[in-house]
Amino acid sequence: MAREPLARDLCIYVCICILLIAHQSSCFYLPGVAPEDFWKGDPLRVKVNKLSSTKTQLPYSYYSLPYCRPKRIVDSAENLGEVLRGDRIENSPYVFKMREPQLCNAVCRIILDDKTAQEFREMIDDEYRVNMILDNLPLVVPIRRLDQESPMVYLHGFLVGLKGQYSGIKEEKYFIHNHLAFVVKYHTDQQLGLSRIVGFEVKPFSVKHDYEGEWNENKTRLTTCDPHAKKLVTSSESPQEIKSKKEIIFSYDVEFEASDVKWAYRWDTYLLMADDQIHWFSIVNSLMIVLFLSGMVAMIMLRTLYRDISKYNQLETQEEAQEETGWKLVHGDVFRPPLNSDLLCIYVGTGVQFFGMILVTMMFAALGFLSPSNRGGLMTAMLLLWVLMGLFAGYTSGRLYKLFKGTDWKKIAFGTAFVFPATAFTAFFVLNALIWGQRSSGAVPFQTMFALLLLWFGISFPLVFVGGFVGFNKKPPIEDPVKTNKIARQIPVQPWYMNSLCSILIGGILPFGAVFIELFFILTSIWLHQFYYIFGFLFIVFVILIITCAEITVVLCYFQLCSEDYNWWWRSYLTSGSSAFYLFLYTVFYFFTKLEITKPISGILYFGYMMLLSYAFFVLTGTIGFSACFWFTRLIYASVKID
Repeated sequence: MAREPLARDLCIYVCICILLIAHQSSCFYLPGVAPEDFWKGDPLRVKVNKLSSTKTQLPYSYYSLPYCRPKRIVDSAENLGEVLRGDRIENSPYVFKMREPQLCNAVCRIILDDKTAQEFREMIDDEYRVNMILDNLPLVVPIRRLDQESPMVYLHGFLVGLKGQYSGIKEEKYFIHNHLAFVVKYHTDQQLGLSRIVGFEVKPFSVKHDYEGEWNENKTRLTTCDPHAKKLVTSSESPQEIKSKKEIIFSYDVEFEASDVKWAYRWDTYLLMADDQIHWFSIVNSLMIVLFLSGMVAMIMLRTLYRDISKYNQLETQEEAQEETGWKLVHGDVFRPPLNSDLLCIYVGTGVQFFGMILVTMMFAALGFLSPSNRGGLMTAMLLLWVLMGLFAGYTSGRLYKLFKGTDWKKIAFGTAFVFPATAFTAFFVLNALIWGQRSSGAVPFQTMFALLLLWFGISFPLVFVGGFVGFNKKPPIEDPVKTNKIARQIPVQPWYMNSLCSILIGGILPFGAVFIELFFILTSIWLHQFYYIFGFLFIVFVILIITCAEITVVLCYFQLCSEDYNWWWRSYLTSGSSAFYLFLYTVFYFFTKLEITKPISGILYFGYMMLLSYAFFVLTGTIGFSACFWFTRLIYASVKID
């Protein structure tokens, strides 16, 4: 009775996931939240989110600065992904009425002391931006490009303030944005008269407000901004300086603008990226080059292998068989279990867990469930899928362990459930402690840490053990196509270019070349706070990554076996996994060329998270390369006659 090998199980699982993705790739966009209709005069409540900076990467709560507060601050319910992102969504004193413009509304007056003035100055130095939300749409600042024909550029949130010279004084001073000119865009159903919000924009100004008499929040009329006198704020000609003992009056306008944009397409403006033509051209160009190289490699391999197998099968005499050379000569050692085979099983199982998580995540993204409107949905989905994919991780590591004639499957299941998550959680805990030290809202609270541990030990651990039990005890062992000799064959001296280190480093170049352009935009979305939603291209890049990892590993494995070196197990894993080394080097390059991070804590956070990303990429690509090589070696040795 033929027994299915591990590689066949993996191939079937991969094919099913790819078919599901392909089937759903043409589905319509699901916005992630239900639309809300408003009558004229309905209240519109603006929510405030974190203060964010690309220079420090440390978010802070909006009310960490002495901004105007409502009578009672109410936190919005946040999902797991939002908490991990550092989002802190709260109510605000800004309340509009649908399609009813308001001019020169005074919100509150504050008087700065030395401490609060210094806090504002530090936030301005670090270029912090204020983020707000209306009807689940983030606030943006429209910026017109120098080229008038180009589309408008939108920046997320407005700056806390500006630093510069004023009135001919050489000394630089700090000015706060205390007047906000909001523009709410809406689309109206002509038949029902109901309106839906399709845009939320702002133009911030710094204005030193004046008023007559004593300050009364409900009765005082501003002289610098008076709708009755048709005196509106249109510039920052007389800015409000940040100085101790100075009063600051916060005010706002709100204008409503009809739009032809329908509610289903309101996110298109936010998802338009700067230099989008360069982005698409670079991606397509990269994919074409990689596809061409992959086709050439595949063609060469098929012709060479066909010739080798035909030649070996035509050796009829005993003398000819004894004179055989190349990869057939090591048939008695090629399936000898490697050193540290337990660790290899653990890493292959973890790689399958990553592979399943990424595939299913992309499937949900293609369906539209992980759109930016579903804030924090992407991270939440990835965490939950990682936990559920523990079943496949345990199954894979258990089957591979049984191939190596192992007996203690529980040890392997424990390692699969513990090694990578424990490393990631330890690093995350240390980095989170650093964020706590900075009193940032990005610090994950204790309740969330407990929830992560509950997901790990309460769901992931049991699923890995269930998968390991099924893979080891319920499935027959994988049979090798050839028998393994009792005494290991001596490996001849290898040429320099077949040295393990050289071969491994060469093998990682092509897989990294398949993703490095897309990696730039992923890093930009993470560290420069931009939206990333081109999952169709990301899926194509992922498929190309799989192909290149598989082909480069198979080619180098073939050359290794032809050199009579049968230690291919770990080398096949490290060959494609070495692309993570180049990925980390690229993140270092990105840090020094694209980011303006100056604080040591922020630098530690960046490199800490990028090391975790590189580690995960190593596990994923290494597993892809190993699986391809595992299938390849079994295929070629099953195709020749072994006496």
